Amino acid sequence: MKRLIIHNIKTVYTNNNKPPAKGSLMSDVTQIKDAYIVVDDGLITIVDNDDYNHHVNQSTELFDAKQSICVPGLIDSHTHLVFGGSRENEFAKKISGVDYLEILKSGGGILSTVEQTKKASFDELYQQARESLDEMLLFGVTTLEAKSGYGLELETEVKTLKVLKKLNENHPIEIHSTYLGAHALPKKYKNNREEFIEKILSDLEFIKEQDLAEYADVFCETGVFTAEETFRILNRAKDLGFKLRVHTDEIESIGGTEVALKLGAKTIDHLMAVTNEDIKKIAKTNTIANLLPSTSFFLNKEYAPARKLIDSGAAVSVSSDYNPGSTPSENYQLTLQISGNKLKMMPNEILTAATINPAYSLDISDRLGSIEVGKDADLLLLKSKNLDYFIYHYGINHTLSVFKKGKLVVNNRKLIGE
Repeated sequence: MKRLIIHNIKTVYTNNNKPPAKGSLMSDVTQIKDAYIVVDDGLITIVDNDDYNHHVNQSTELFDAKQSICVPGLIDSHTHLVFGGSRENEFAKKISGVDYLEILKSGGGILSTVEQTKKASFDELYQQARESLDEMLLFGVTTLEAKSGYGLELETEVKTLKVLKKLNENHPIEIHSTYLGAHALPKKYKNNREEFIEKILSDLEFIKEQDLAEYADVFCETGVFTAEETFRILNRAKDLGFKLRVHTDEIESIGGTEVALKLGAKTIDHLMAVTNEDIKKIAKTNTIANLLPSTSFFLNKEYAPARKLIDSGAAVSVSSDYNPGSTPSENYQLTLQISGNKLKMMPNEILTAATINPAYSLDISDRLGSIEVGKDADLLLLKSKNLDYFIYHYGINHTLSVFKKGKLVVNNRKLIGE
């Protein structure tokens, strides 16, 4: 049995409540000072703060944490990882006040990314996404959810999902894939929405048959897909065995939250425009309110009402929404820091929102999301005095080392093998 002991940890921080951690339980974070963690064959077997030497045998590997703090590996549960090209050419227009719809009319916006993704080869998409994954790993992300959605037709959607599948096989970060065929309405279906909806319903069957995605998602928003259309698509997806996630209430509240709750979606994402009534409804369920503050930051938009959600008893997670148009940054630590400054979340709540709650939304909380005996040793060592300092000292990378299933994959802020 291969044994690893990570010792000289200043403090271990973990929310060990049964997930999802809702409301006040989001602040209930266990702290173990002067700690060590014993890992056997990739699993946590001991978390303690007595003398670790009596756990050492001839085959034990010792790792000095150098008085860093330790948290569970971070889980980013909403990304658009795979896409072609980039959209920096739109940046000056955005900050000078050009409306997104005007950018869209000139061939920019999501339609530009769709075109570039269609043109890109499998290898080009793979390499670009792999480089982003490397950056994410350096910031302590060990697990993420990633969506398709820049194809808007089956061939490119399948290409994207196959890229994700290969990345999951080859990269240390664990990837959970979502089919987002209903991300936008293609130009050619502008006058025939029904034909596109029927196509999505058909494509869902193929995606499921090929086992290319765990989840299905729809962008339910004014100018995109209605609540009724969202229900049709996701109800069919649920019948086929997909688990559900829903983009909604980003700009206007048009019924997407109600659809998500009715169908038992794992997450409701964005929620900048969520109503007080819907907040109460979310709080009565175990559906995760997945908030994306980096998107609000980059677009200079309103922030989701995290305090209302938490204070009402909801379970909240926070995600990067990494994508080329509204969040072109792999820095998930910055997302967490924005969650403090702009969402008014407390450091303990933020840790919960980046670990055990997203693990619950991905159905992996039995093995990930907290530092507990029997779980995978997905661990992040942060060069930080304490958890508050990690959130307070923003804009830098606090990572010292990262372990995935007990394997050291980042050390001294460098990828192993570099």
